[in-house]
Amino acid sequence: MASTILSRRDLSFMLYEWLDAEALNKRPRFQDHNRETFDAALDTAEQLATDLFAPHNKKADQHEPHVGDGGQVRIIPEVKTALDAFSAAGLMAAGQDYERGGMQLPVVVEKALAAYFTAANVATSAYTFLTMSNANTLLKCGTPQQMRRFVDPMLAGRFFGTMCLSEPQAGSSLSDITTRAVPDPQPGPEGERQFRLTGNKMWISAGEHELAENIVHLVLAKIPGPDGKLIPGVKGISLFIVPKYLVDDDGAIGARNDVALAGLNHKMGNRGTTNCLLNFGEHGGAIGYLVGNAHQGLANMFHMMNEARIGVGLGAAVLGYTGYLHALDYARNRPQGRHPAQKDPAQPQLAIIEHTDVRRMLLAQKAYVEGGLGLVLYSARLVDEQQSAETPEAREHAGRLLDFLTPITKSWPSQWCVEANSLAIQVHGGYGYTREYNVEQFYRDNRLNAIHEGTHGIHGLDLLGRKVAMQDGALFKAFGAELSKTVRKVRGSVARPGAVPHADAGIEAIGAELLSHADALDAAWQAVEQVTQKLYAVGDMNKTLANASLYLEAVGHVVVAWIWLQQALLAARALDGGDHDFYRGKLQACRYFFRWELPKVEPQLELLASIDTTTLDMRDAWF
Repeated sequence: MASTILSRRDLSFMLYEWLDAEALNKRPRFQDHNRETFDAALDTAEQLATDLFAPHNKKADQHEPHVGDGGQVRIIPEVKTALDAFSAAGLMAAGQDYERGGMQLPVVVEKALAAYFTAANVATSAYTFLTMSNANTLLKCGTPQQMRRFVDPMLAGRFFGTMCLSEPQAGSSLSDITTRAVPDPQPGPEGERQFRLTGNKMWISAGEHELAENIVHLVLAKIPGPDGKLIPGVKGISLFIVPKYLVDDDGAIGARNDVALAGLNHKMGNRGTTNCLLNFGEHGGAIGYLVGNAHQGLANMFHMMNEARIGVGLGAAVLGYTGYLHALDYARNRPQGRHPAQKDPAQPQLAIIEHTDVRRMLLAQKAYVEGGLGLVLYSARLVDEQQSAETPEAREHAGRLLDFLTPITKSWPSQWCVEANSLAIQVHGGYGYTREYNVEQFYRDNRLNAIHEGTHGIHGLDLLGRKVAMQDGALFKAFGAELSKTVRKVRGSVARPGAVPHADAGIEAIGAELLSHADALDAAWQAVEQVTQKLYAVGDMNKTLANASLYLEAVGHVVVAWIWLQQALLAARALDGGDHDFYRGKLQACRYFFRWELPKVEPQLELLASIDTTTLDMRDAWF
């Protein structure tokens, strides 16, 4: 039976046929790898996800963490069993240097591994991926002593990690945080300067549990000035390591730090991940250690936040993907009704996949989730290019593309792959709303991602207000150049209908359709360029950014259309080589996206070009 977690065939297509992950093995960092080692890692991930993560997904949802006797958080035992197996397989350090016990896998392969665990059980996998992001941040910004005391135990799975940004009164407005970090006259381990932190942090995923020996909190706080006052805005923010338990010079676990659980938040989804309100410094101040330079906390934390944003996009895509596979399996096995032209009740019922509207819903899901997963894996491939490309120019170009795409990579799957989950419920009919079937949980779990690591509104402002204008538009132009390259490739690879007669009329029809798609994509991007210029010509940033979320959605659809056109061109070339149904499925999903989805962009761009102020002009009293 085919897996309902992910499609390994599609994952292989994206990794090897499209993104050419094997080409990375020519670079020194990955020279020990080949497709066999990548596939072995994928085999391990698929097996662990299937055997240890997926089976308790529903149980963890129904028996969520709670505070038991003694104030300890109680979590079902299957969670620790799965996490211990994940660490024992070396997956916590899969992308790290050999010297740190890692496998030195490319980021694009590492994210493919992550896709299995997140699709199988997003709540349990959250503990691992927060830890990996935490460790990566300290590897970029921490001292050798901090890496030895905190990073190495995290990569071994002994310690887990978190990120502590939000506060009850501040939410996403980090400039308004009030957590204080006062220098402590007592030196820390190995003579390290230490601080005492006081404040409250809200919405801390994995913030308290007994799943590991220690929890390493990365905390944003402000160091008071000489007058004892906090510097207003984001310039005063610094980043600190605040462990649950102190760690001695020799790495031994010491006393409990002044970090206390104030309460668990209970969400509609991701119920198996503890989500906490934490109090720092109820008894004199939680001991913390400065990461990097003072007042550079937000820049340092962005290492973790940007990685987490790609991770959120991945989670949204694969939750939509597993929902699609569950709906596909149900539709193939659920008999109900007959074709409209068949009125004889004595005739056997059809599997519901034979009904056109069910196929519409399944095709929409396929277009959303395969497009979303493709976008995330492409972004991960850019990380590899940014870190290991052969020339500085190539690394810089990849960095610009990645910066431009990150808000889209986070937000587009968080909108449209949730829609895929909604359609998966609809395919199941009334059964989809019951807890006996998995699709209702996938929807609840995925709905968080539209808020996780920044709302659509925040990422719309980031895309239109920052990324488009950065470096005199260099990021925007870099993506436009890549899109134009794909358009030229299609036009150069496919003959115009009738120019070169082909024995197979179907092949010629596919070529004509790809050319039509290329023309539509080219026109859509030209419209985006024109609208962007109009928005910036207004001279009033309140008006320019008033509809930034709509801009994010429109540009996101153009980006995913570009992802689909790349995949479709490869599928058309591969049709004669076997696996016909797989490649026709790719072509049909691309056709759906260009006929049903990309046309939505035109009226959105027209509205943006009009500099509409309907929402900006609305007043509180009028609601």
